[in-house]
Amino acid sequence: MKDYNHLAIEKKWQKEWAKKKAFRTTDPSTRAKHGTGQIKKKFYILDMFPYVSGEGIHVGHPKGYIATDIVSRMKRMQGFNVLHPMGFDAFGLPAENFAIKTKTNPMVFVKKSVSRFKKQLEVIGFDYDWSREVNTSDPKFYKWTQWIFLKLLEKGLAYESNEPVNWCPVDKTILANEDVENGKCERCGATVEKRPIRQWVLKITNYADRLLSDLDGLDWSESIKESQRNWIGRSEGMLFTAPVKDSKLKIQTFSAHFEAFVADTFVVIAPDHSFLKELVKNTPKEKEVLNFAEKLVNERAELGYENKELKGIFTGRYIIDPVGNGDLPIWVASYALADYGTGIVKCSAHDDRDFAFAKKYKISLKPVLFPRDNKLADKVKNLEICFTDMKQGILSEPSPFRGAIAGNVREDIIKYLQKNNLAEKKTTYKLHDWVFSRQRYWGEPIPVLHDGEKIVPVAEKDLPVKLPKVKSYEPTGTAESPLANIPKWMNVRVGKKILRRESNTMPQWAGSSWYYLRYMDPLNNKSLVDKKKEKYWNEVDLYVGGAEHATRHLIYARFWHKFLYDIGAVSTKEPFRKLQHVGLIMASDGRKMSKRWGNVINPDDIIFTYGADALRMYEMFMGPFDQSVAWGDKNIVGVRRFLERVWRLAGNVSRTALDMKPKMSKAAFDTKIETLLHKTIKKVSDDIQNMAFNTAVSAMMILVNEMESAFAKSYGVAKKDFELFLKILSPFAPHMTEEIWHFLGHKTFLSLEPWPKADVNKMRELEVRMVVQINGRVRAIFMAVLGASQDEVTSIAKGLPEVGKWLLGKEIKKVIFVFNKLVNFVTN
Repeated sequence: MKDYNHLAIEKKWQKEWAKKKAFRTTDPSTRAKHGTGQIKKKFYILDMFPYVSGEGIHVGHPKGYIATDIVSRMKRMQGFNVLHPMGFDAFGLPAENFAIKTKTNPMVFVKKSVSRFKKQLEVIGFDYDWSREVNTSDPKFYKWTQWIFLKLLEKGLAYESNEPVNWCPVDKTILANEDVENGKCERCGATVEKRPIRQWVLKITNYADRLLSDLDGLDWSESIKESQRNWIGRSEGMLFTAPVKDSKLKIQTFSAHFEAFVADTFVVIAPDHSFLKELVKNTPKEKEVLNFAEKLVNERAELGYENKELKGIFTGRYIIDPVGNGDLPIWVASYALADYGTGIVKCSAHDDRDFAFAKKYKISLKPVLFPRDNKLADKVKNLEICFTDMKQGILSEPSPFRGAIAGNVREDIIKYLQKNNLAEKKTTYKLHDWVFSRQRYWGEPIPVLHDGEKIVPVAEKDLPVKLPKVKSYEPTGTAESPLANIPKWMNVRVGKKILRRESNTMPQWAGSSWYYLRYMDPLNNKSLVDKKKEKYWNEVDLYVGGAEHATRHLIYARFWHKFLYDIGAVSTKEPFRKLQHVGLIMASDGRKMSKRWGNVINPDDIIFTYGADALRMYEMFMGPFDQSVAWGDKNIVGVRRFLERVWRLAGNVSRTALDMKPKMSKAAFDTKIETLLHKTIKKVSDDIQNMAFNTAVSAMMILVNEMESAFAKSYGVAKKDFELFLKILSPFAPHMTEEIWHFLGHKTFLSLEPWPKADVNKMRELEVRMVVQINGRVRAIFMAVLGASQDEVTSIAKGLPEVGKWLLGKEIKKVIFVFNKLVNFVTN
């Protein structure tokens, strides 16, 4: 057998797989039924498709792709009809900003970048069906993104708004709340401003309860479910309405913990609340309050609002509390959030931040909730400590609930407040409606026309509304995108009227919110997806991607999917049955790979030096799949050597051609190999299913050690056993195993061979009766594994109490070992 030339072998089999369309997925309608006439069971496995960037991929990117490739290859060999596609998230800020930076039109840049990505992916040997490739910036694809928007508009779930929104002064576009982290643009880190700009908004909050309740039925990690629950942030509580003293204004405050409502002594409003200007208008403190609020907003953008110094200013205004607490002063407070509840909160002695804020600014407090312990209760009464236990605390007011445990009378308090018209029951969400406009060029055009104030949807027959080719695509920094400066595109004749197109484009999240459906039916120009094909493929069985998408992408995709379910476009309520996150591959210095740090490792270089199979196996062997690990060039050498050992084993197998079990003395060793082989088949099968790839690789390494030992002791390994091993190794190292498979005389693709099943009977370790002698006298008998080595037998024998006492203090001068029969320790 020739030397292991990974470059030639990998190129050869990638070409062969492509030529024979080995991994082409067929739909049930075009595939003959098999066997009993039943349609072949499907398995839809999907990677979160990559953003298009200028740098291409580094070694951290393929980790998830390798994992899905291994699973999909095993599932295909197990008889499933596998859908394992790939595409590109090509619209949005990452692609456009890079195009601007390199002075390249986004259309040109994306085309080149996609080509670069594909070449990098193809040399790793993935079994993608490239005939189903999607690209979110392809008009044939975004025609259906626009169609979904029109359906949302038709059902009243898309609307225009002029409310103050997040504005990024660097990217020069509106951002959704989900794109802002601690007051900064998630993409570029710039401090976000609030601006009243016309924008399109989607009513995702209409689906908030369903997005929450349906989490329970998903095979997702509890941590991801909890992330979504927190992001949606559902709170049930009471809404209080109160007049502002000496004015015609009214304010509403929401409280999720209202049991101690009689304790409220002041009110706080968020510094960026839209109502603040009206609240302080024409008051003596108007200018002072607004300047102070602006400083708070800027500070919060820099530092975040949690666990920072509490700051505030009295507005000079009061509310007349409807529950009888008198006139309550209204303060601007650094910790109040405009996006939570109503952005205005009634405060009391029974909230830690309220308590600290009141102490700092000498605002009066009135405790009405106390612990059972009298000493602690006295401290609460004297305002020495803050008591917040709304479940177990004992109420002193109002009189109908005096002495009651607050948690036990929550529902009674709700009825009391409603009956006396003091408050109304309300559910609020941290999640807000999805701001869907971007003032940028590189995005899906929103398919509506403006007839003055009237909105005219573009007719479905006129989709897609294509992006025009432009020379200038830099953002304008205004409330409109660069498209607004193209009269020929913007002005559309409809009948006798000239209507104006919508100039803003959709956010990057639009295409990624439904792309998984397009893979089912990528060439369909008549509908979003054929109903029969969608019903067959339905939910994605396994969805793999980064933890950074735990909230935004997954919530948006679930929202759109539920809407499509409501209008009958899909047959399932959820898009992704099982979700698996990928742990990052960090640089060897422990930092995230980045050109900024100069620690990026190009997979092309690794493949050239060690091979794609070595890269694949190493990334799966580095550690648990969902945990972050650091790259190490030295460690990949060990994996490469392992592959070389398998290559040499293949040469030995081909020379000995042991198609039958060796006789007599070799039988025990052959049985040992067979037992370990079937245990390894089960281990690897289970580990791939559970995405425990590192332990699967370890198990195969142990098996190879035993196979090498078999040849070292001249026993050899049966060809049929070695071929079973090749099958379970093939998803990890598909190129080398394909080459060996054909070298051993096969004509079919190993990748399409049946997956081996572990034989339970062969997994049972056969045992023999082993006699232990000391100086020729029998001292013990125990059952040993058939084929156990001398070292294994002597180690067990020495540990037996009935043997140990005869060896105590004596020197073993000689060991006589009879394979599968006895061991004799000579001490004389």
